[in-house]
Amino acid sequence: MRYTKLTFACALALSSALTAPAFADPVQDALKNDEVAWDIVEGLTTEIGPRQAGTAAEARARTWSVAKLKMLGLDNVRIEEYQMPTWVRGTEVAEVVSPFPQKLAITALGNSGSTPDTGLTAQVVYFDNLAALQAADDRQLKGKIAFVNHAMQRTQDGSSYGAFGGARFIGPNIAAKKGAAAIVIRSAGTDYHRNPHTGNTNFEAGVTPIPAGALSLPDAENLQRMIARGKPIELKLVMTPRNIGMQTSGNVIAEVKGSSNLPPIVIACHLDSWDLGTGAFDDAAGCGIITAAALIVKKAGQPKRTIRLLWAGAEEVGIWGGKSYGEKYKNEPHGLAMESDFGADRVWRVDFKLPENAGQLAGDIASALSPLGISRGTQAAGGGADVGPIIDAQNLAIIDLQQDGTRYFDLHHTPDDTLDKVDKAQLRQNVAAWTAVLMKVANYEGSLALEPKP
Repeated sequence: MRYTKLTFACALALSSALTAPAFADPVQDALKNDEVAWDIVEGLTTEIGPRQAGTAAEARARTWSVAKLKMLGLDNVRIEEYQMPTWVRGTEVAEVVSPFPQKLAITALGNSGSTPDTGLTAQVVYFDNLAALQAADDRQLKGKIAFVNHAMQRTQDGSSYGAFGGARFIGPNIAAKKGAAAIVIRSAGTDYHRNPHTGNTNFEAGVTPIPAGALSLPDAENLQRMIARGKPIELKLVMTPRNIGMQTSGNVIAEVKGSSNLPPIVIACHLDSWDLGTGAFDDAAGCGIITAAALIVKKAGQPKRTIRLLWAGAEEVGIWGGKSYGEKYKNEPHGLAMESDFGADRVWRVDFKLPENAGQLAGDIASALSPLGISRGTQAAGGGADVGPIIDAQNLAIIDLQQDGTRYFDLHHTPDDTLDKVDKAQLRQNVAAWTAVLMKVANYEGSLALEPKP
């Protein structure tokens, strides 16, 4: 075939079209093509697995993370270590001795006390909710095992966890102060697999920790039915966790360097996980999401503001990483904080806490998120656990990308928190949403400073 100048130009244009990226828009590119977030979640859960704070597994995760973030091309990648008290679990057995002998599925709560190696057997005292435990006469519990029920439900915004999680957060401390020998609770969760949900509890100074365990929902309801039959229930517990003293944990920090001296944005996830699952939803997904979005911004051209990634350590057992970051950087001005720590399902709402002068920024972000099916909320953003200390120290501006939590508490702190639960399409929608926000915020030159707290 004879080529004229025109046909040659057409051929060049066609060749360029075929080799050009499918989407020029970074947000749409993330929505359709991102593989970085999945690669991080898959890598952490496969090559490291459970990453309980203060253990050798969490240390391996930090080493893995530094290598991964450097390979991805992020700047100033480093580990910032600190010391923290460390609790590890041991044997976990619950068995109804009489009048209906059978085993129950149980797991110890973080910071639980220990039974003797041979176990502890006592009568069960039932409480329909935390308020009933709080109101109980101490004499009712002396030497007994408290059993606290609750009515947690699935919600899109996770609000039921805040409403009913107190059974785990403070129930054991209340029971200990009332003289109970031990406590079991209905797991703070919503699934009906025979998987109990772990999670931290805390005892006040001067209160001796008692054995504290969570029953799977089917087992909690079974125990409730036994009690309803009106006969005294004898329960044997064998739980032998122990405290192994101060151990090393740490935060992994990385940056996308900005072109100006404007205060940086800090975006966070947490690297540690509980030990029952492999920490895919909680919170390898969050680390994948924020990192993939930051990289897309970097590849689009150097932003004006530095984006600092905080892969926090030891969140699950007391927010030690967030506290360490807040203390270390409390005197370094920050512009804004964001966090991803609510799984991997789609973002459905955006909330803001910005100064009045940044109203246009909020509107631009809301417009950019609308094509992703994300609506603007009406309540103030609150941030996340790991950015909480730096937010409190500086009264920072916040943007929350609210994820759909309908199934989050089916998986939260259970053996079911594994890679197969992560949906790639929803993960990419998260990356796209974070990309849309970071593209706007990291290039915003106006002030993000809020009025100092009184």
